[in-house]
Amino acid sequence: MNQRIDIMPVDDSRNRQAREAARQRVSWPVNLTPASVGYHSEGHALLLGNERDVRRAACALRHLGLPAPTLLFTDPVTEGETQEDEALLAATADMTCQRLSRSQARALEIEGYLGHFLVRMSGEGDTLDLARALTDRSHFDLVLDLGQRPLLDLELPPPGYLPLAWQDPQRDEQLEALAGLVGDFDKPRYFQIDNALCAHSASGYTGCTRCLDVCPADAVRSHQGRIEAWIEIDPFRCHGVGSCTSACPTGAIQFRLPETARQQETLLAWLSAYRDAGGTAPVVRFAEAGDLAAEGDAAGHVLDIPLEELGAAGHDQWLTALAGGAAEVRIQCRPGMPDRLMTFIDDQLAQAHALLHALGHSPSRVSRLIAGDAAARDALPGEAPLEGTPLSFTGSDKRDRLNDVLAHLAAHGTPDGQRHAMPAGAAYGSLAVDGEACTLCLSCVSNCPTPALAAGNDRPLLSFREADCVQCGLCAEACPEDAITLVPGFLADATRGERRVQYEEAAFPCIRCGKPFAAASTVATLKAKLADHPYFAGEALARLEMCEDCRVKDVWQAMARDPESQLKV
Repeated sequence: MNQRIDIMPVDDSRNRQAREAARQRVSWPVNLTPASVGYHSEGHALLLGNERDVRRAACALRHLGLPAPTLLFTDPVTEGETQEDEALLAATADMTCQRLSRSQARALEIEGYLGHFLVRMSGEGDTLDLARALTDRSHFDLVLDLGQRPLLDLELPPPGYLPLAWQDPQRDEQLEALAGLVGDFDKPRYFQIDNALCAHSASGYTGCTRCLDVCPADAVRSHQGRIEAWIEIDPFRCHGVGSCTSACPTGAIQFRLPETARQQETLLAWLSAYRDAGGTAPVVRFAEAGDLAAEGDAAGHVLDIPLEELGAAGHDQWLTALAGGAAEVRIQCRPGMPDRLMTFIDDQLAQAHALLHALGHSPSRVSRLIAGDAAARDALPGEAPLEGTPLSFTGSDKRDRLNDVLAHLAAHGTPDGQRHAMPAGAAYGSLAVDGEACTLCLSCVSNCPTPALAAGNDRPLLSFREADCVQCGLCAEACPEDAITLVPGFLADATRGERRVQYEEAAFPCIRCGKPFAAASTVATLKAKLADHPYFAGEALARLEMCEDCRVKDVWQAMARDPESQLKV
């Protein structure tokens, strides 16, 4: 373990000049106006909650210029404040109103986004579309939910949906913002998905669900087809938080503002330019661009990495900064961040700390701070930057780049060669194969979404490379013999990057030509399972002991001897 030491910059003004020189030499990736999605809203709103609050809000929104909303009374009215009720009734007399019972209110469902909300009520075998039933429209444009418990209980609800308590001190500002959502609006399509890299599903089995677990907007969904399931991100509900792309272990989900690889390359280039300009012991701070714009200049040794959203950089990006020459990395959170995003940041911090410890570095090199804490932001690093050859990437995809970073940290640290526990769900680990149960059917290989598992070219074997394994579990799910068990944890040893044989058998030779074509256990299993099948009745069972070429020849020879033999099956 590295010793903590006190580091004093040679000259803070020199570090500040180096930082500015780095910014000028290498520009940080900016939004390049990717494909966008459009919203169209005419301002037709649905208001729901108790009658008094709903009528109050309806009057306020009409005063702000919205057309007459539809009122849905779902909660009982609280006692008191009856003196204004008659005035509210008169002011909203021309509005469409509907009162629901408690059971009807519990059956309400809302889905959609700004300009296209569908509100349904499920009954006894029927579903009532409230927009069509109450307004003869196909949808609502806005939803104001004043209920005691919002129908959409999300940390980041879709645009156009506002959960609001009437007693909220910022009520007037929020109502004014809702009333402003009339017209046409564009928003970037923040992400792109490469389903060929996705480890979510294969052959009807479910594997990785990390992106589903971390989205605070419920914009990531698993879409189930006839056989396969695949991940979809609803661009209309997505807020661009970025946690899904950071949580994705294979790079199947890519943040477009900017892409992960470009973000890493720019970070390394910035650190290189900082060193070339004479800077010493830089501290890299990942923070949201809005927070950076609202605060004063940081100390000269602090190199700021502005992000659209904090979730767009995970532990792979933070460790890249350390491998690229940063003395420390600080992740700046802000008050009021969604709970699920904070949980995600904490999990990424736990993974970074576990990896640093396993590789012989101080976990204190990566820390979290709160926006506004200038003392923590500007504190001098307690560690020196890693010395030696700068980091360079040899791989192109996300996992390859992460392995390059881990190998660099291992080369400059003191890994102990042991397997270290990681937080639950981390994409690091091995697997164990039960040799007595495995038949080398290779279902695991065909369902593995990465190159972790592979078959032998000319030998019946199963090989495994731990560095490629993302612990999705598809191999264990697909194994018909339950012969595979996942072994979570990070192996702090160079052998995790080597391919090794997990299980091997002697090859079974074809009884006709002698060519090895399958594992002996596979042939034995097939003979046992197909012994009673009419196609393999009698002498035909021997075809299971033939290679594919000899098996075809035997079928044709049998047909030549008895042309109707195949019709007897």
